Amino acid sequence: MILPVRVAVVGGGVIGLSVAWLAAMRGCEVALVDAAPATGASWVAGGMLAPITEASPGEEALLALGGASLARWPAFAAELASASGRNPGLRRDGTIVVAIGNAEAAELGALADHLRALGLEVGRLGAREARAMEPCLGPSVHSGLSVPGDLSVNNRELLTALREAAVAHGTSPIAVAAESVRPGSVELVNGSTLGCDVVVLAAGAWSGNLHPALEKAVRPVKGEILRLRARSGALPPPAHSVRAFVEGRQIYLVPRDAGGLVLGATQYEAGFDVDVTVRGVGELLHGAEQVMPAVAEYALMECAAGLRPGSPDNLPLVGWLEPGVLTATGHHRGGLLLAPITAETVVDLIAGREAPTEMLAADPLRTTVHCGAS
Repeated sequence: MILPVRVAVVGGGVIGLSVAWLAAMRGCEVALVDAAPATGASWVAGGMLAPITEASPGEEALLALGGASLARWPAFAAELASASGRNPGLRRDGTIVVAIGNAEAAELGALADHLRALGLEVGRLGAREARAMEPCLGPSVHSGLSVPGDLSVNNRELLTALREAAVAHGTSPIAVAAESVRPGSVELVNGSTLGCDVVVLAAGAWSGNLHPALEKAVRPVKGEILRLRARSGALPPPAHSVRAFVEGRQIYLVPRDAGGLVLGATQYEAGFDVDVTVRGVGELLHGAEQVMPAVAEYALMECAAGLRPGSPDNLPLVGWLEPGVLTATGHHRGGLLLAPITAETVVDLIAGREAPTEMLAADPLRTTVHCGAS
């Protein structure tokens, strides 16, 4: 075991903060390099921890990784609450997946068949059963699935707790953006150099700009998201997270305390554009009203856009890029979900241990070698 070492974590989103906190707790001397930590895609996110309802045929390795991280979440949240004195808002109500119309119902049925073939727990719901579970669902809901094992978290409380816990355990914030990384150092945009033993590159969608091995392996995927609040007299938000198939798109509604509701999310390739578009807002609200008509009476509190770090095969990139440089990026829609197992993997690798079995498929060299040669 090689701990303790000097570790420079580049990126202050949920992955970078989780790594910094865990590495500091394990005795490393940690510096967190980010001009604006606890912002970006992690701050914008909806907070669903839902590997089962995100499952797609052909992505079984990603599903296994998500399931392994989901199992770590209760202990991770409890330890973080103890370390920070702040509740990260973990909810255990599960998810309901609903379909609007016959075509969407067929897509939902295919998802149910796929999940059952993998031995995962899902329950088929008729329209009446779905509305019995969530009275706020509207008459357009055709059918549904109950997925009791999914969780959700208040991402903003989580980020605040991670930042406070990391600093409390000795992490030094460096409020300057990184220019590039290489073994033994991080070059900062102000012209200075931060020396270290290990660099952990966790800069999300910007990671490809900081190391040549990631240049073609990580790309930004834009997502717009809305935050709403139930006004007096309106039906309250659902108790469960609700994912819906609507007119060929998927949306989700994630409840928050005090009548809050997060509505997301669009998904498209737009480079590093973070403007919120009228079309994106309109699509989300149109879909949400079909699923939950009462949302039309809610107050619109915030419109925001974030850039998810996409990878060629939707698996993250977690592991050694070269001696002295680890990467933890490319998590796409799963950054919050995969934070516990990613932080554990990075600290294990720093300490000379092997990564968890489920993380082996995320070896970054699987894509960087190919992308670098293309």
